[in-house]
Amino acid sequence: MPTPALHALHVRPVKSLGGSSPVEAAVEPWGLAGDRRWMLIDTTAKVVTQRQHARLALAFAEQAPDGGLLVSAPGMEPLPVAVPEPSATVTTEIFRSKVEAVPAGAAADEWFGTYLGESVRLVHLDDPARRRPIDPDHALPGETVNLADGYPLLVTTTSSLDALNALIAEGDHPDESPLPMDRFRPTVVVEGTAPWDEDDWTRVVIGDVSFRVAKPCARCVVTTTDQRTAERGREPLRTLARHRLIGNKMIFGQNLVPEDTGVLRVGDPVEILR
Repeated sequence: MPTPALHALHVRPVKSLGGSSPVEAAVEPWGLAGDRRWMLIDTTAKVVTQRQHARLALAFAEQAPDGGLLVSAPGMEPLPVAVPEPSATVTTEIFRSKVEAVPAGAAADEWFGTYLGESVRLVHLDDPARRRPIDPDHALPGETVNLADGYPLLVTTTSSLDALNALIAEGDHPDESPLPMDRFRPTVVVEGTAPWDEDDWTRVVIGDVSFRVAKPCARCVVTTTDQRTAERGREPLRTLARHRLIGNKMIFGQNLVPEDTGVLRVGDPVEILR
């Protein structure tokens, strides 16, 4: 078995949009620097993701040096979005948690509304250090998270994806295999481990940064969405339901919480603690 190492990093400034795969990224207490500090909400202030709009897979956000964005999507002129002044916030809802966020402004709202064909707003998480605590059932006091589904980072492994694709190839929809890793939208990807080895991890040290493994990651319909075409299929949920059902959750990957800060670099050694 090769030595475990960091295979890839992924930073997505806007929740559910595409982003970048840098060779290095800073770890902050609430996630990778610049990752998911923005999201879309509907007219009731609830989060909007690829669950409702698969077309968000085709939109991309690039972070500017000042923290702002450049957003782009098919058929749309690219739009720069400045970091809004935190003079007023709106109470948003992201999977049953209330989060105060700052509206990005009418231009961004109109741009995304035109692209999706319905009224939405873009909001910014100005202060992740205090805006959104992690679920207390899986957190230590004072831990916070950005606008991710629930935890600062998500780790997946290349070996588990290979194993899953082999199972898909033997199942009802072999034409959908192999699936790429972007279906699972991880933050960090590790190589050099045995398939499903991450089920038993309790702590992980990547380079000089240590992480606590909070809980397994339950998967949803987003994983069935081709991130290049926005078309939905049956996999991997059909196969996960058969082979990776823990309780009533279909599992792929593990949620991580940083225990300290630092910089991750592709190729960093990974130490697994159990």
